[in-house]
Amino acid sequence: MIPVAPIRLGYSVNSLRRDGELRTEASLAEALGSPEARVYLASGGQWLCRGGEMPDPAFTVGDASAILGDTAIELLLGHDRSGAPRLVAAVEPREASGEIAPWDLRTLGMRELLSPDLEGQLAQGAHLLNWHAAARFCGRCGAPTVSEAAGFRRRCTVCNHVVFPRTDPVSIMLVHDGEGRCVLGRQPHFADGMWSCLAGFVEAGETLEDAVRRETLEEAGLTVDEVHYHSSQPWPFPGSLMIGCIARGRPGPIAFDATELEDCRWFDRAEVQAMLENRHPGGLVAPARFAIAHHLLAAFASGNEAASKEALR
Repeated sequence: MIPVAPIRLGYSVNSLRRDGELRTEASLAEALGSPEARVYLASGGQWLCRGGEMPDPAFTVGDASAILGDTAIELLLGHDRSGAPRLVAAVEPREASGEIAPWDLRTLGMRELLSPDLEGQLAQGAHLLNWHAAARFCGRCGAPTVSEAAGFRRRCTVCNHVVFPRTDPVSIMLVHDGEGRCVLGRQPHFADGMWSCLAGFVEAGETLEDAVRRETLEEAGLTVDEVHYHSSQPWPFPGSLMIGCIARGRPGPIAFDATELEDCRWFDRAEVQAMLENRHPGGLVAPARFAIAHHLLAAFASGNEAASKEALR
């Protein structure tokens, strides 16, 4: 059975109350006027933080405005449990200056330098900033769009077409043969020695379970039968939702897609456990604990690949 205890999964905790549908034209000004408001500043794909090795990305509105100059703060993420607003804005790329330095979101996640809640808020901010930057023009008529409802949506300035932030679903799957072996692959950009689960975007008109079956067939040449849902993870690079599944594949030789993968093969349970514990004799390693692939592998290594939820059809 898959354990129900919480797992330390990067970017997956976010307690902000978003209330997007309840926002009015006054919501942004009200948030900026709150003395408890805090602003997160993205800089060239990184986050400005105070605090050296104990990074703090939260700035007061006044401090954030001083850094932003003429750039307005237009995006409200939501309110925390105490009702304090949390906002985000993008500033031109900059080097470390004084007590402020840019931090990469992956580094913050891998090293677990922030609370899970704050980590998730930055991921939400990164996702939304990426979407706003890509949605500056209307997909119907090509005219400029403007942000509305404190960043909850955008509206075309000519045809009034309204668009909302998009999320791209990605299936990521631990495929096992029911006999103590699982399939892992290596992409060319992976760190030396790292192997991970197969993954791919869910395509138009496709169910999640069929995406798992299609991607496994395309990437490894294997047929998948049962598919079980495990967990999901927001992945703001630039705006995906990783949907973790555990699937049973039919045993057989792997014929992997060399245009997608550098290598792909079967691994037994003991070998996966050694990779998770960084003691594999060949120096092979699993993804870091902040990644959903790590937890899919951990479920397999501990013998918990038989999902507790009903199989997806």
